[in-house]
Amino acid sequence: MISPTVKSIVGKRYYSGSKMTIAKPRHLINTIQLSNQEFGSLVDKAAAFKKQVRSGNPAPLEEHKKLLGKVVTMLFSKRSTRTRVSTEGAAAYFGASPMFLGKDDIQLGVNETLYDTVKVLSSMTACIFARVNKHQEITDLCEHSNVPIINSLCDRFHPLQAIADLLTIKEAFGARKGLKLAWVGDSNNVINDLAIASLRSGISVSISVPSGISLDSEVETVAKKLAQEQGLSFEFIHDPVVAVKDANIIVTDTWISMGQEDEKQKKMKQFDGFRITKELISKGGAADDWKFMHCLPRHPEEVEDAVFYSENSLVFEEAENRLYAAMAVIDSFVVNKGDLLQ
Repeated sequence: MISPTVKSIVGKRYYSGSKMTIAKPRHLINTIQLSNQEFGSLVDKAAAFKKQVRSGNPAPLEEHKKLLGKVVTMLFSKRSTRTRVSTEGAAAYFGASPMFLGKDDIQLGVNETLYDTVKVLSSMTACIFARVNKHQEITDLCEHSNVPIINSLCDRFHPLQAIADLLTIKEAFGARKGLKLAWVGDSNNVINDLAIASLRSGISVSISVPSGISLDSEVETVAKKLAQEQGLSFEFIHDPVVAVKDANIIVTDTWISMGQEDEKQKKMKQFDGFRITKELISKGGAADDWKFMHCLPRHPEEVEDAVFYSENSLVFEEAENRLYAAMAVIDSFVVNKGDLLQ
């Protein structure tokens, strides 16, 4: 924790007796903080970047100069494949140099406080992609950073994944209004942002988790409000068969997050009946055009091969779209300084 004394001088720097106050940047914390229009703009921008990259034609040189000579920092407490590769690729697209800082690379938590670390990093870099454990770490980084903090995963939220997921859904279905998304699995950071993002995009949401597991209270409150405002359906239940009824998109994620490996046997028993199979999808009566999504890495107990590798699966398109989500976020929060509608 950061002491009250240190907090009292946040945002102030002194050079030769003069004071310089630095304007606070806009950060990406979760999809709750965004308006429907802002979230939609991020998805549309990601789609535009994908179209340009996939065309095989070079982007205008100006695109690659937007962050030329600057550094995009990746402050990662947790290992990653898609987040690291997509962030480095997005940074390179804009001409920036990506810098990966793992938990064993710097003094944070050993000989230096979070406050001191973020003040140093934000004085030298254009933004910080932070993949951390606790959500409090994200809020502390945001409070003290002079550059945008991009939440690249914490225990409560995963907004970059939500942007990639809604791009994937847009590509598969075109119009999103009137669709239904069914989540079958754990109550975690991925569905917290995906539920809000789906409702902002006109998609009804059904979340099914084992009995005894609850939904994040803030997420539930916002989700119910969004559903009511847009005339959509939102439900939180404990029966996967009911959840997948008429679902166009069926989604799951790992049951055992990093750091929970010692709970595997307990989790396996708790999630009995929640494995995504063709039998479950048929029994529940999913829509004829159903698609399957998973943010990866995938474990066989979560979904059978017949679904994961089927023609209905979008998992690898979804993974690729993490690159374009990162590009959209850098362009909006860093290049355009938080003006998401520009």
